[in-house]
Amino acid sequence: MSNRAQEHFGERYGGEGAAPRFEQWNEVIEALLGHRSVRRYTQKPLPEGTLEVLVAAAQSAPSSSNLQLWSVLSVQDPERRRRLAELAGGQAHVRDCGLFLVWLADLRRLGDLAEHRGVGHEGLDYLEMFVMGVVDAALAAQNALVAAESLGLGTVYIGALRNHPEAVAAELGLPPQVFATFGLCVGWPDPATPASIKPRLSQEVVLHHERYGAFERSVGALEAYDRLMERFYANERMGVQGSWSRHSAARVESAQALRGRDRLRAALSSMGFGLR
Repeated sequence: MSNRAQEHFGERYGGEGAAPRFEQWNEVIEALLGHRSVRRYTQKPLPEGTLEVLVAAAQSAPSSSNLQLWSVLSVQDPERRRRLAELAGGQAHVRDCGLFLVWLADLRRLGDLAEHRGVGHEGLDYLEMFVMGVVDAALAAQNALVAAESLGLGTVYIGALRNHPEAVAAELGLPPQVFATFGLCVGWPDPATPASIKPRLSQEVVLHHERYGAFERSVGALEAYDRLMERFYANERMGVQGSWSRHSAARVESAQALRGRDRLRAALSSMGFGLR
């Protein structure tokens, strides 16, 4: 039994409520519950073979129909890292981490395979295939993240690569029907700036039974989460103004709040995705 896993369970909900009675706490659950976003890294090199092990872990994730509609691109060139960091809103950790991976929804490989076999590939023009590629990439990346954190490494996802999808594609030399879904920073966490476990919404909000529940049932829990996150933002000096609810609602208030991603459909169309 892992006492640390139970502690992480409590931290994940901000100390609100006790961990469930469960006899199988273990190191895997401990690692999952202990995830935190790390944005400060030392310059200590990663162990030899880290990239290959992480990719093997990624390839061990499920894949819809085993089509494996994803690829991953390792970016180590300092200047390219710097340019990607700027495209991602000036996030310095893209530049400074030990390993930066870009996870790709990759329909091109299957299209090329179909042409090589002398058959058509009309099915790639449908939204379903793009969704499959994104899901496959996300599942693979999460496996790699868990593997990295099991080694004591820190990680953080970089969704802001989608702010400028065409520019990112040009920087990485992506062919049509290949899309950079997000990046992943990996490296040794800087002990001088330790990251904390960020509390999540209570299970009362996200867990439904049999049928989807009405929003009203969650209002009280959401208000409690707002109070919890206000304390977290203050303790971590994150500079977030107002409550989690206000901050989150502001992210969908207008097209401009999407920070360039409001034109994602047009960008995908220009990058060769049919989305029929």
